[in-house]
This record gives sequence, structure tokens and C-alpha cells, in this order.
Amino acid sequence: MCGIAGGVWSAQSSGLSIQQLRTMTDAIAHRGPDDEGLWVSPANQQSNHLVETSWSDGVALGFRRLSIIDLDTGRQPMSNEDASVQLVFNGEIYNYRELRHRLEGAGHRFGSQSDTETIVHLYEDLGTDCFKHFNGMFAIALWDSKKNRLVLARDRLGKKPLFYWHSGDRLFFASELKALRTLPGFPTQIDPSAIDSYLTYQYIPHPMTIYTGVNKLPPGHFLVFENGRIEIQRYWDIDWSYQANISLDQAKSELRTRLTAAVERRLRSDVPLGAFLSGGIDSSLVCAIAQKLLSTPLRTFAIGFSEADFDETQYAASVAKHLGTKHERFEVQPDAVGILDALVDHYDEPFSDSSAVPTWYLCELTRRSVTVALSGDGGDELFGGYERYRALQLSEQLQRWLPVGWLSSSRWIKALPDSNARRSVLRRIRRFCEALGQSSPRRYINWIQIFGEQARINLYQDAFIEALPNRDPFSFLDQAWTKANPAQRDPMSCAMAADLQTYIPCDLMTKVDMASMRHSLEARQPFLDYTLVEWAMSLPLGLKMHRGKGKWLLRETFKNELPAEIWTRPKMGFGIPIAKWFRTSLKDLTIDALLASDAKCHQFFRPEAIRTLVDEHMQGRANQGYRLWNLLVLELWLRRRDSL
Repeated sequence: MCGIAGGVWSAQSSGLSIQQLRTMTDAIAHRGPDDEGLWVSPANQQSNHLVETSWSDGVALGFRRLSIIDLDTGRQPMSNEDASVQLVFNGEIYNYRELRHRLEGAGHRFGSQSDTETIVHLYEDLGTDCFKHFNGMFAIALWDSKKNRLVLARDRLGKKPLFYWHSGDRLFFASELKALRTLPGFPTQIDPSAIDSYLTYQYIPHPMTIYTGVNKLPPGHFLVFENGRIEIQRYWDIDWSYQANISLDQAKSELRTRLTAAVERRLRSDVPLGAFLSGGIDSSLVCAIAQKLLSTPLRTFAIGFSEADFDETQYAASVAKHLGTKHERFEVQPDAVGILDALVDHYDEPFSDSSAVPTWYLCELTRRSVTVALSGDGGDELFGGYERYRALQLSEQLQRWLPVGWLSSSRWIKALPDSNARRSVLRRIRRFCEALGQSSPRRYINWIQIFGEQARINLYQDAFIEALPNRDPFSFLDQAWTKANPAQRDPMSCAMAADLQTYIPCDLMTKVDMASMRHSLEARQPFLDYTLVEWAMSLPLGLKMHRGKGKWLLRETFKNELPAEIWTRPKMGFGIPIAKWFRTSLKDLTIDALLASDAKCHQFFRPEAIRTLVDEHMQGRANQGYRLWNLLVLELWLRRRDSL
């Protein structure tokens, strides 16, 4: 697990000096505090030492290492036997031992025991087809001197980030935007579409970033930069519309085999390893399987808060006792202002998933004991765990049999009181009814978005509306939904497929990668093993959702592995008391930041519309907590950008 940075160019005057390359890697040193490596094309080398004062003749690769596998000889950049291929790589290839055996049989010589060298040699044999063979999480940058091209690649589900900036004859890349921002001439113009999408989703979807002209490489794609031109190709996709004909018993056996194999692959480590344990079904199952595979107690970690409505550590303790893990519980009193500043500073572009707060604390405290942590991310999306899937199923049934569209505009629905309680029944009924009468994907986005289309229009300045291109943020979700072929698959399976293509890489994986790597901790997600994902997405809905409950196949397969209360407890998620914070510890900051006459966000938003949101929340007329968090993160990010 590491950080990578570098670039390719054709004119010396537009290239990188060694010092600039080092500045880029220093900016992401938290991703790899154990070691560093720099490589430039041979014209800038003398006796194998980098020349500090000269320019490269066109290629530079930088690396920061968090040592996990092959601590002694796994240094990067790494090359093949004749040094014609140079590579930097962030992530883990879990099937590298199997691939190595094949490559050695083909005559390749290995100088290390690392997974990195497997990438180099498989690329020699297969070219860009090599990415199809890797099971892992990765962001790869590879220089092929024989073909005079740079190749970038990102793993199938977007677990590892990869940003790039293409300008004329130059292309620069990095694991985080902060490394690219160190470059002279980096474009800082804000993309209006990115703002529009951010207010919709709480993240900025790939391939966009907040900056015009700077991009994220989409998951499951590789990029070739050759002769000043970019070509991007997809190397992985699945037939989201395919539904297997499989019995419950067959599915139970297959699930146990596949999930166990996924966990086992992620236990390979030459440094201390543990697991996040929230007490929910997914993390508990990962811990249960891992503990069975280990000969010593697994180290597990849970974080708690004084707010009972947001604390589930009692369930984590129950699971830990049942499994016999070596468990640690951390309780924190969040510094609302301090943690918000830290998140805005580190995440590089606006990102307002509030569960980044507990994730940040959990990673920080877990890193004190281990370097690698397993997590349960992905179980909800694969096996129908979210309430919104059940809401979609119920709404489909209602719309099929009853004329319920009128409820969306009903006065008595709009008159339902709002609530600050996390699991407010009235608030959920109101949100459910307001979306009735719409198409399935439109209904779904209404339940997950922060600001709906009309709410955004009411917020925007006229000039900002005019600056927006003719692009609806909804299309990002809709395109992913359509790939599941709604004519063949039910809306709930389409929603899960859409989440795996959008929410997983852009929100969950961004949140976990940035929080974990800020604290030099590697997080691994067994549920997101691509072979398990492909299989799980082919399952019929009846094996996932049964009698109004999700994760039925998980329950039927592993019901004897966990305490009974874990299967029956209400789902809590991983959140913080945002509504309360905005009336207490964040109140002054919110007013000072969002309502100030010189607020940066007023260039996009109408001050009177923001004031309405603030007043409604502070006076208890409506719970606008998530919208205020979204706006406050953006305002603080804009201030930070302008101060750099």
C-alpha cells in the first residue's frame, strides 16, 4: 500500500525536475512513510544517481511505500530484466503467488518476493491484457520504453484512487490531488458540473474532479498516453443483466466457499493485521471467517460515541466474545470543528459523507496496533442490506396495485413533522411518499440525494445556472442503472448494480482509502473481491431479500456463526449526530462561514436560500443537517483552496 506520482512529457521546458517529483511524493508521504523511490529516464542519471538540478528528458516516476509484503526487497520503482519496463504501484495483488508460478514457468526471473514484480512480468507477456488477470486493489503507472508509452490502470471497483492532468504534450498523475497541486501551472478553475454533482451525491463522480481539466481514471479502466494522445479503455465489466438459475442450497455452498477464499486471500501480510468490527452483519462475518483461518486470536477494533443512538459497540463486544478475538473498543468525544477542518484539508476536493468522521477516528486508533485491517464494506450492496432497497421493493408493489402517485404532492404528507432522531419513522414515511409515482431510478435517487433538482435550482445564483452545461447529475446513476437492463432484472437488483458502479468507488472507497491512508493503514475489503461480486450480482433477488428483509442468503448460510442478536438487531450504519452538532458545537462556525458577507460559496449560491436552510435547522422546523454539512464542507474547502 503506497502512494505514486509522476509524469510524461515531450518538451524539457514543460517537464519535472527531480525536486518537483520529490515534492509530489512528499505531499503523499502519509501513504507510504516507510520508504521512497524516484526514477527518471536515463538521460538524467549519472552512475545510477539522480541529478538534482537537471530536467528529465520525458519520464519521471515517484513512489512512497507502506511496507506490507516482502519488506526487504519489494522496493519501487521496479523494472523488468532489461529495464525497458518501469513500474510504480499502489495496492495489493492477492493472487500474485499463483501468477508468479506461471511466470517462472515461462522463464521470467524474479529478484524479489513482492507482488509488484508480478505486474511487471505479466505486462511483458500480455501487454495491457495483464490487468484482467489481477485480483486485488491497485493503481498502476507503467512506463514502456520500447513502445514509448505510459500506461495507467485502476482496479475493477475503484478501491485505489488515481488522478491525472493532461495538458498538451504532458500528462501527470498521482494517488491524490494534493500531489498534482504542487505542480506549476496546475489548473484551479472549478468545474460547475462538479459542484452540481457534489450537491446531488455528496461526492464528485468519476471521471470528473472539482477542477476543470483534471480527471479521475474510472474503475476497471486503463489509460495509454502515447505521442501526446490519451486512449482510455475498459478492461473489466460484467453482464449486470445476467441472472443465474441456482437453488438455495447451491447458493449457500458457493457463498461460503467464495467468501472464505476472499478473506483468506486478504490475510496475506508480513506486518500486523486486524479487522474493523462494528457489530453489524458484514464486519462480523469477515471477522468470523478470518478467526477460523487463523491460529491466533484476530485483533478487532470498534469505535464508540457517547451518543447512544450512534454507538453500536455493545454488539461488537458480543461478537468479539463469541469469536474469541482480541478486541479493543475506543470511545471518542469528537471535536466537531477540528475533525471537519482535518477532513476538508485531507480529502482534496469536496466530500461530505459524514461517516468519514467515525472512519477517520477508527483508522487513526486502529493504526496504533496494526498496519492492515479487514473491513465489511460491500456486503450491503451485494446482498440487499440497505433499507432503500426494501423501500424500492415496497414502492414497486404499491405502484403496481394502487394509484399512489398523488401521495407525492399530498398536503398531509408534506405536513408530517421532521425529526432529529436518527431513525425517525415520520421522516422516512415522508421521504418514501414524496418519491412515489416516479420511475424506479428517479425514485431511488430521490432517496439518496442531498439536494434534489428543484432544491438545487432554488439555491443557485442565476449566473451559476447559466454556467452549468446541459448535463443532469442524475445521468451518472441512470447510466449505471441501465447497464443492469431493467427489462430483464428487477429494480432492486438494478439499484444494487448501480451502487456498485457509483456509490462504492466514488463514496465508500474514497472515504475508506483517504481516511486509512492518512494514518498509514491499509484497509482490505473481502466482500469486494471481484470474483465474489460477479457471482453475487448474478443471484436472483429472492436469495437476497426475503419477506421484507435483506441479506437473506448471508443469514441462511452463516446463521450459526454469529450471536443471534446480530441477525435481528436494527441496522445503524456508521454515523454521527450531525443534526445536534449544527445546533451546538458547529453552530457558530456554520453561521460565520455560510452567512458571512464574504462567504466563498455565495459565488454559486443565493445567500437568502442558505439562510433559510440555516434558520429552519437552528429553529427546529426541519432537519437540514446533511444539507448544511454538504454546504459547510464546500465553503471550508473553497477557503482552503484560495489560501494555498
